[in-house]
Amino acid sequence: MCAVDADAQRDVTPGSGGSPIRVVIADDHDLYRRGMQVVVELDGRAQVVGEASNGAEAVEVCVRLHPDIVLMDVRMPGVGGIDACRRIRAAAPEARILMLTMSDDETDLFEAIKAGASGYLLKDLPGEEVADAISRVHDGQAIIPPGMAATLLVEFSRLSQASRSVDGATPPPQLTDREVEVLRLVARGLANREIADELVISENTVKNHVRNILEKLHLHSRVEAAVYAHRQHLLPTDE
Repeated sequence: MCAVDADAQRDVTPGSGGSPIRVVIADDHDLYRRGMQVVVELDGRAQVVGEASNGAEAVEVCVRLHPDIVLMDVRMPGVGGIDACRRIRAAAPEARILMLTMSDDETDLFEAIKAGASGYLLKDLPGEEVADAISRVHDGQAIIPPGMAATLLVEFSRLSQASRSVDGATPPPQLTDREVEVLRLVARGLANREIADELVISENTVKNHVRNILEKLHLHSRVEAAVYAHRQHLLPTDE
């Protein structure tokens, strides 16, 4: 593992929040990590504060550094990216994880989202799209390749139906009216700042509502919350 010296990165242009987005890169290929560091920092909104060459190192680095975003390769030796995602979500829940992959394997997508990932990126994306995805996830959005979104919705619906057949008819958790409003806006893809503007409340209040929604619904990510909202017909039919 090669940890990046944070002191050497102080000249990075701050992001819109006043300070750079702190990023950890986890990938077993050194050249890819080097290239991704250039991509991340050339944009100016983020800086790389740490690296890892496998999932176990990624967990250790995140527990120690508490980054904002983790760029995580799906397939690494030893502890893989999806298992590491689960561990990081438990040990450093403030970190948002963007999974990186060479293929659009739908099974990996489902497992990554269930593990708590905030997004899923193909490695062949242009650098500016990767940088933009980092910023969007940091702002509270979820990133899913457009061609896979519909399939994801179908899969989570299937899993939900299977769960109900096993567990029986369990009443859904009771959300407050405000939480339902927030959930609808999450399902439309709005970031926390945009939801705050829409509802005329603070961004911190939105974050608290999203946290409560995920806890009540026993979900791991905004993507799962969006799927839940669609499945429960919480959005107007034209959406």
